[in-house]
Amino acid sequence: MVPNCLPLLFGWCLDKCLGDPPRLPHPIVAFGRWTSFFERHANKGRHRRAKGAGFALLSACATFLLARGILALLWLGCAGWPRGGLYVYCALEGIMVFYCLCGTTLIREVRHVFQAADRSLEEGRRQVSRIVGRDTARLSDKEVRTAALETLAENLSDGVVAPLFWYYLLGLPGMLAYKMTNTMDSMIGYRTERFEAFGWAAARLDDAANYIPARLTALLMALAAQGPRRGRKPSRGLKEELRFILRYGHCHASPNSGYPEAALAGILDCRFGGAHDYFGQSMAKPYIGDHDRPLRTEDMRLAVSVNQRAEILMVAAGAALSFL
Repeated sequence: MVPNCLPLLFGWCLDKCLGDPPRLPHPIVAFGRWTSFFERHANKGRHRRAKGAGFALLSACATFLLARGILALLWLGCAGWPRGGLYVYCALEGIMVFYCLCGTTLIREVRHVFQAADRSLEEGRRQVSRIVGRDTARLSDKEVRTAALETLAENLSDGVVAPLFWYYLLGLPGMLAYKMTNTMDSMIGYRTERFEAFGWAAARLDDAANYIPARLTALLMALAAQGPRRGRKPSRGLKEELRFILRYGHCHASPNSGYPEAALAGILDCRFGGAHDYFGQSMAKPYIGDHDRPLRTEDMRLAVSVNQRAEILMVAAGAALSFL
């Protein structure tokens, strides 16, 4: 018997050790190329919304079914080995889990943003442009750091908790289908002239896929933030932090992103949100939190620590479920 948690733990440990190796083939890159190819050829002429809806649903379903078929073939092949076949299968599935997680790479990039901003504003703008979709050419130092921490909170949900949630619910095919959905949203799910009609369905599908994970992420962050903090005032109590999340979680253009952002804003006692430019168009977002203050490296370190502990809670929950 091979414990069901082995692929999960193996994939998560690979992410902790390696992050996203830039020179290895990556299925998420393939998802992005497929999305870009279809958008270029279909996002024109009439019926853009219908074409975009068909593309989004077909891509998510095809990813799920293709992954199930490949896993079934791998299982049949590995189960026939006289010794160690099931462990080989677990290793292969664990590698795919690793590809679907991006917690370590995200933390690394956020650290680089703060280090670059400490050197110069221009370096900070260039570095943060690697991890955010907004225009960064005119961001202030405070806005650079705020953008990095907003992305850290939002992508804890998109890059770790949501993939693991769908892995626990539907296995690796569900995890890959979620990543396909999230990739489509990140590329075409914007309310701009070019993408509003074609990317509408991809954005709504992503909203549905993230509805529970986003709120679960906020809860995990609230739990992870409890306890004493060296050199800082004590954390809000759990009840007070949850009230803060419920108060501000809906204050976002997205129905989901506001919840993890509200959790981090409450933990850091700061303010997120405001107006940002995307593809040359200004988009106003409600403020999350009411303490408008500068953000420093100590805030980034606390945010990273909370993210890492929330990850551990999510993985530990999955490992425990596998034995029930």
